[in-house]
Amino acid sequence: MPTPLAPATIALIKATVPALEGHGLTITSRMYERLFADAGIRELFNQSHHGETGSQPKALAQAVLAYARNIDNLGVLAGAVERIAQKHVALNILPEHYPYVADALLGAIQDVLGEAATPEICAAWGEAYWFLAELLIGREATIYRDLARKSGGWNGWREFMVESVTQESATIRSFVLVPADRQPVLQHEPGQYLGLLFDIPGRGALRRNYSISCAPNDRAYRITVKREASPDVPAGIVSNWLHDHAGPGTSVRAAPPAGDFFLDRGTDAPVVLVSGGVGLTPMISILETIAATAPERPTWFVHGALNGHVHAMGAHARALTDGHENLHAQVFYAEGHAQEGTDGQPAEAGLITAEWLVTHTPREQATYYLCGPKPFLGALVNGLLRNGVPLERIRFEFFGPADELIEAPRQAA
Repeated sequence: MPTPLAPATIALIKATVPALEGHGLTITSRMYERLFADAGIRELFNQSHHGETGSQPKALAQAVLAYARNIDNLGVLAGAVERIAQKHVALNILPEHYPYVADALLGAIQDVLGEAATPEICAAWGEAYWFLAELLIGREATIYRDLARKSGGWNGWREFMVESVTQESATIRSFVLVPADRQPVLQHEPGQYLGLLFDIPGRGALRRNYSISCAPNDRAYRITVKREASPDVPAGIVSNWLHDHAGPGTSVRAAPPAGDFFLDRGTDAPVVLVSGGVGLTPMISILETIAATAPERPTWFVHGALNGHVHAMGAHARALTDGHENLHAQVFYAEGHAQEGTDGQPAEAGLITAEWLVTHTPREQATYYLCGPKPFLGALVNGLLRNGVPLERIRFEFFGPADELIEAPRQAA
């Protein structure tokens, strides 16, 4: 554990809260400008989170503000620290990378706040940064050690080959990845993701996280990827390359499975898996696991797609639930009227709602697992809370960095 922060430091950090409320996004945007001036450091980051939406600077601004507000009660940030540590492990972030962020953050504070960033303020933020950095470095060291010790585990980047490709819908493909050394792989927790490193001609080294869409096994991983609309924006570079160029024999590098969003296998309580679009990927992993190992566990797989044209893995989900009294599947199509889904069963017309969920699933006992786009999550998390589902039974995964709209339900509990 790092040395506790001095009371004077805590007081100075809390005194900066108004400045962070007014200038936090400007500070974090400037921090990334300074940080990315070093090409080697820039390559450590998923640039799809730094494109037109600027989602990562917004998320970091909220995280810095939350840290300042709770500097005297850091226990409330334990979940956020764990999510950050898991993301860092998936990106292979190491202790030697932290000084670069420290320099960029403190420099950005001085650039934006000018004379208000007194030597005392800068010293306090330097101490506060390294306190948090040491917490993360310690947790990440434990995760790295545990991953390497497990059967099939490893640290850093390991070469994998694409074994097969399956067209799941008009916009979504699955890629089965096997290790180039043909040795066993670490069995992931159902719901976790892989950090992947791609060497794309003309683009350099690019990092992305993709949820694993198969049940745990010791042979292979499957990722299921939606083609983004444009190959010329950061979010679309890798997905379009995978769809257009990746086939059997294509080489990629992967970090071990990571993430704190996964099925609780220590209970037989009911589970409701709710996904939107390609957010079904971790849910398929969870559903495959339950169907194979605990089909008596009451489970609802509820998926929303725009229409049948883009609905992926519908027949697969239906095959997993058919023949099992306690496993249920339902699909919603946002476009058009009720119709037959690609799973051969009637599809509900419209969007999934919290009201539908609490009416058709056991609200008093179930844990709700959610994955999908930000508006989807915002509506359902808040809707479930309004309908009496306690926060501890609502778990969600978000594509990209969770920002204030996603974290708000957690803070409201």
